[in-house]
Amino acid sequence: MPKFSEEDALLEVMSDHNKACENAFKECQLIVFVGAVGIAVRTIAPYIKNKAVDPAVLSIDEGGNFVVPLLSGHIGGANGFAKALAEAIKATPVVTTATDVNKLFAVDEWAARNNMIINSMKAAKDFAAALVDGQEVGLVADYPIISGLPRQMVIKDKGKIGIAVTKDRSLKPFDKTVQLWPQNLYLGIGCRRGTSLEAIETLVLSKLEELSIDLRTIAGVASVDLKKDEEGLLAFAAKYGWKSKFFTAEELQNAAGEFSSSDFVRSVVGVSNVCERSAVLAAENGRIVLPKCSLNGVTLAIAEADIVLDFEKLS
Repeated sequence: MPKFSEEDALLEVMSDHNKACENAFKECQLIVFVGAVGIAVRTIAPYIKNKAVDPAVLSIDEGGNFVVPLLSGHIGGANGFAKALAEAIKATPVVTTATDVNKLFAVDEWAARNNMIINSMKAAKDFAAALVDGQEVGLVADYPIISGLPRQMVIKDKGKIGIAVTKDRSLKPFDKTVQLWPQNLYLGIGCRRGTSLEAIETLVLSKLEELSIDLRTIAGVASVDLKKDEEGLLAFAAKYGWKSKFFTAEELQNAAGEFSSSDFVRSVVGVSNVCERSAVLAAENGRIVLPKCSLNGVTLAIAEADIVLDFEKLS
């Protein structure tokens, strides 16, 4: 039987430890280390990618005195997690991000908490730097604002740097514009039994490109409950990480609005339209931005959920 030295045993333990960290980076939203910050930093270093995808990482000392957010403080929510955990265990949160230290608006955190996509992390970084530097920043929004604006932010349509909350990717009113795209679009899909993922994908992707809609702004896919076991539809939603919603024929029939009608569809599923009605219901009675279209036995409609902008509420 081979002999193992203490060094071999330590290396084996560290290998298991690193593998666990690698898996956690792939699967977890939040990782908490208990121990020295230096050990946590060395452990996570090989797996750090960028702030848009990294999980929140916290480090708590063994005495439970301090909770330190190490990674993804804003987008991943580490700063918020640190404050909540510190309150729960009666510790001190150690938050070091410049916007938090200076009590300024953090665009990346606000975007993440409000399901918005930041088009450029470089622009977001420049925006934060402008605030820390004491500069005035602008705001253009295609949606209603129901709160006061953060310090140093004003509504205007031009200037050095600002935010545009919009679906229009060509809207860049400032010299440096941070575009925020709400993730509030829903795909309503109808299809024949046995329709392939590829057939659904062909229609959907072509229409999204035609409308200049970014894939990341899609919040989910919806259809009639008769399709809840449709393999092609489920595989399509899973491929893009979109949640699926299914409605009964009665629920679809009661959807508010004017919709196209098909006697054939009514005879099959019990309601005259699936794609438009399911998109509207998924969007909580939002407005249709793409009426029914079809290709190779697949029908598609897109609806946008109504949103309001509240800068005084993070969640």
